[in-house]
Amino acid sequence: MAKVTILGATGNVGLFAAHTISEIPYVNEMLLVGRPGREDFLAGCCRDLSDSFAARGNDVRISYSSSLFDAKGSDIVVCAAGMPRRPGQDRTDLAFENARIVAEAAATIGRSSPETILFLVTNPVDVMTAVALKYSGLQPRQVFGLGTHLDSMRLKSLIGHYFRVHVSEVHTRIIGEHGNSMVPLWSATTIGGIQIGNLPTFSGLPKQEMIETVRTSGEAIIRDKGATVYGPGEAIATLVRTILGNENRILTVSCYIKSEIHGIGDVCIGVPARLNREGVFPVPIRIEEEEVAGFRDSVEKIRSLTNEVMERLELDLQPLK
Repeated sequence: MAKVTILGATGNVGLFAAHTISEIPYVNEMLLVGRPGREDFLAGCCRDLSDSFAARGNDVRISYSSSLFDAKGSDIVVCAAGMPRRPGQDRTDLAFENARIVAEAAATIGRSSPETILFLVTNPVDVMTAVALKYSGLQPRQVFGLGTHLDSMRLKSLIGHYFRVHVSEVHTRIIGEHGNSMVPLWSATTIGGIQIGNLPTFSGLPKQEMIETVRTSGEAIIRDKGATVYGPGEAIATLVRTILGNENRILTVSCYIKSEIHGIGDVCIGVPARLNREGVFPVPIRIEEEEVAGFRDSVEKIRSLTNEVMERLELDLQPLK
């Protein structure tokens, strides 16, 4: 059985993630962590979630705190803390607002919970994963981000709808930035085990339209309803379940790579990785030349922003290192 801590539990994504994670059979303890001054809201969240557990018939012990030191003993800490993306705001615009929050939280988690797995949801998630890895002092296998997992699921759904097949028959991946420079791996896309390029109807697939839909999906949802909640919440729970269940599934998440994809690396970015109770392990892959070029461009974009953020944090947060 496992303890899961959710940092940023007073936000829409953190709170819904708490509900979806509570359904995982391996979870028997959950801690909601929010900012000081939000204790009444956190208490209400715990009571409301406890009622849902009673109605569902599961037995999860839930508590709250405004101190991350109470996360001690957590198997996974989900970090959803930070400023949400506003309508019209690019993910990268959030970098300087959220980096300090994540760095301070990661430093505390590294001291209080050195054996935990730290799961970043805060955007821009690739940069925040790098910040958390540096300031937590944890091993690369222990730190990862949501990355392009939800983007890959969005594309999977669009392809399934286009071909009129059950979504479980579609396997596809998006790698690179969780953002505009994401790279779809059409070379690794199959339907019913058949490479998509070998299907006669593939020639009419509106690939660019689909990718544009995936790229702008979050922005469209934020514009229409104010926040993305259910998609990220379910995606978070899927990854937590995969780790706690020691499933060894290969999913596309943001993590530190050395040179696993055509010698490209030394950055935290979305790539296929094997997930289990020990953490996250990037899987070396070979892809087509056009995809390599796109991935290289995406890596350089994220590396540049990451370096810029790190330089600023170096000045602002020197004592946390």
